[in-house]
Parts: sequence; C-alpha cells; structure tokens
Amino acid sequence: MRDNVERWLIHESLPFEQVKSEENSFQVLVKHAGPYGIPIDIFEPKAQLGILVIGAKIEMKSNQIIRYRGFNEEERSKFANKVLDFCNSIETISKIISEDGKQKVAVYVVLDDKENINQQTMFDAIDSVSDKHEKTARFLLKTF
Repeated sequence: MRDNVERWLIHESLPFEQVKSEENSFQVLVKHAGPYGIPIDIFEPKAQLGILVIGAKIEMKSNQIIRYRGFNEEERSKFANKVLDFCNSIETISKIISEDGKQKVAVYVVLDDKENINQQTMFDAIDSVSDKHEKTARFLLKTF
C-alpha cells in the first residue's frame, strides 16, 4: 500500500514527508493537497491493514481552545455530539484531538475496498477531505 501511495503522489508532483507513528504501518503528510491546498495525512492503520485513511485537521482558534478547555464533561460531550452530527451530515468521520498543545477536529475519509483503491480513488478522497475540512472549519467558526 505504501509503495502505491508514494508512487501516486510522486506521479502527481505532490511533495510529502514520512510521519513516524506507532499506530500506523505507514503515514505520510502531504503539505498542500486538494482544492484548498491544506495539509493531508494519508495512512494505513496497523489494526486494519489494507485500509487507507485520508484525513485533515482543523485547528481551533485560540479563543475556541480556551472556551473548550473550560468545558465540564457534559459540555464537552454536547460539543462532541454537535461536531459528530455535523460531520455525519457531510459524510465524514471526525474526532476531537489534542495535538501540540492545541485542540483540533480531525476529519477522515476511509477507503476500505482493497480492490478499488487506486490513484484516482485516492485523489478523489483527497479532494473530498479538503472540501470537508473547509466545511467543518466554517461550521466551527459559526457555531463555536
């Protein structure tokens, strides 16, 4: 899987770098991908070999991080459900994560049909994640 992904990225002249990860058999970061030119992670989870996950992270603004950190468990749960409902409506998987001391919302598209994972489906998924990243960022600005 790794060789194919790297070959496809090179073929499209997209620079990428390897990311060390304990949970993934491989992970690469494409610095500028999709129609919005955002950073995109592409990886294969060790727990689910043969599945390709393409994702992007939306970093919360400083005032949003401060507000989120002030939430109690119930408020965090309500916020997580709001984000989950929105992401379900745009057909993406989401996760609220803490990384580099910042709160982020990660959005993912999963390619799990091994026979149909090819260059075109991967780049379609990159474009889809880029679009979902922008929609989620706008959602966070409007509702949080």
